[in-house]
Amino acid sequence: MPSRLEKTLQKDITEIRDKVIKMGSLAEQAVSNSLNALVEMNQEAAYAVILRDREIDELEKELDGLCLEFLVRQQPAGSHLRFVYSVIKINNELERVGDYAESVARQVLKLSEVEPQPSYEKFSDIANLSIPMLRNALLAFEEENPELAKSTLDLEKQVDAVRYEIHNELVTLRDERKMPSEVLPPLMIIASRFERVADQATNICEEVLYMCTGENIKHEGKDVVRILFVDERDSCRGQVAEGIANSLGVKGFKFSSAGLSPKPIDPQTIKFMAEKGIDISKQTSRYLHQTLNLGDYTAIVTLCKEAEEAFPPPPSKTVRIRWNIKDPSKATGSEEEIHTAYEKTYKYLDTHIRGLIQAISGENELSKKSKKRGG
Repeated sequence: MPSRLEKTLQKDITEIRDKVIKMGSLAEQAVSNSLNALVEMNQEAAYAVILRDREIDELEKELDGLCLEFLVRQQPAGSHLRFVYSVIKINNELERVGDYAESVARQVLKLSEVEPQPSYEKFSDIANLSIPMLRNALLAFEEENPELAKSTLDLEKQVDAVRYEIHNELVTLRDERKMPSEVLPPLMIIASRFERVADQATNICEEVLYMCTGENIKHEGKDVVRILFVDERDSCRGQVAEGIANSLGVKGFKFSSAGLSPKPIDPQTIKFMAEKGIDISKQTSRYLHQTLNLGDYTAIVTLCKEAEEAFPPPPSKTVRIRWNIKDPSKATGSEEEIHTAYEKTYKYLDTHIRGLIQAISGENELSKKSKKRGG
């Protein structure tokens, strides 16, 4: 027969689990309702999402209190401690999901007066990937199913890919004057918020894995040094820099590029890098808003004057570096002259990237790397 203490412990765990399930259901419904408000351009539905976010906020406070009370009264250990620790984290993730749904609803109100209305098909695509991810993450928690949590984690890349498509398409439409410029910010925000729902679902899955197995994969890469190269179009210089940096294979570093107004990667750039033994054909040009929080980057490198002037001041802990170099994809003249322009850009970036890595790491991280490539 279970002791009185064991019965009390199980009763508290059940109460906490039920609160998480309820809060998760409300958060998922809020995201679904925000999508419906967008697709139907329904102001009333948007207002309802905004107002109902208060209920999620209240549940977040209530659940937080239950968890703290559980820690004090039960003084849990082992699996019970992992459970309550994970719930505290999941509680925070679900509150954010509610905030994202509210944010989408507020953007719907901004877009409701726009004529003609843009297509929201791609937004449905990204939401219809993110919402099932959230649903599966919550089901994995409810059923204590680590396998479901693991399989759900694999879906995040699909969401990221759709978001890239949305941003690139929106920028193209704006540049071709097929969409009013004032419509771009709210649409960008909506795409970002639906992607963030998937990110929160991923975080929940990581917490479920920890809760069920003790396997701690939460926040992998937080200690990674992130370097962002910012170009005007992210079609040449940024792609070359990203390709060179990633090809060095230095552990603990992650490199990416972004542009103010991205364009597809220049074919000549892909060909040149292939000659150097670096395949950038699978890289994607990205809009600056597609990047992580700027505070997550150790250094941000601007590669042209336009990026330097338009880029917002970075967070205080982020180092800003200026490498103003000419865009070789715009070079004119003979084939040899164009190739020389690419070589000059390549050598400049290769040298400076190696120096940057060494400066940040405090030691020669590249000393073990073979310098077989030119430059």
